[in-house]
Amino acid sequence: MSNLFQQTIFQLLIIVTSVLLSPLLLFTRIPGMEILGIGPNWLLIWLVTWSSHSSIIEGLVAGLVLGLIQDAITAPYPTHIIPLVFVGFVTAFLQKKRYFQEDFISIALVTFIMAIITESFMALQFGLVGNQSFAEVLIYHKQVALGSAVISSLWAPILYFPFSQFWKVKKNN
Repeated sequence: MSNLFQQTIFQLLIIVTSVLLSPLLLFTRIPGMEILGIGPNWLLIWLVTWSSHSSIIEGLVAGLVLGLIQDAITAPYPTHIIPLVFVGFVTAFLQKKRYFQEDFISIALVTFIMAIITESFMALQFGLVGNQSFAEVLIYHKQVALGSAVISSLWAPILYFPFSQFWKVKKNN
């Protein structure tokens, strides 16, 4: 096998492994890793990290795949596909237009904003489909959106650093 083929297989293995580990981390609750019972949205963090280094099409596809994975985990509830595709698109678009730099603070800020947007999409879906009124959904939504945004944005730089180093090596080859 050629060296280029081996590198490509290795890179795909890292990407697939990290995607498959992200939903498993959703179920992990390590002390200090949650706020008000809300843990980080690892799929969202992975998507923001990926989309910040990818094309718009790659961001859309990654959002679709991660949305399908999260919907497979949370079957009877509203879809995660719409918000995650939106996040993949917006993050890649912002990066391509150079509206944010690829650094820890920017990634944390983008993750914070995208977590609030994602939870808002979900609250809207719960309000439309669920057995609760919008008022009841919004009361819980504020807590979930803020908790998810804060904890996800705090963990985003930790996931971003190794991936950014990996993509720098990947681009140089």
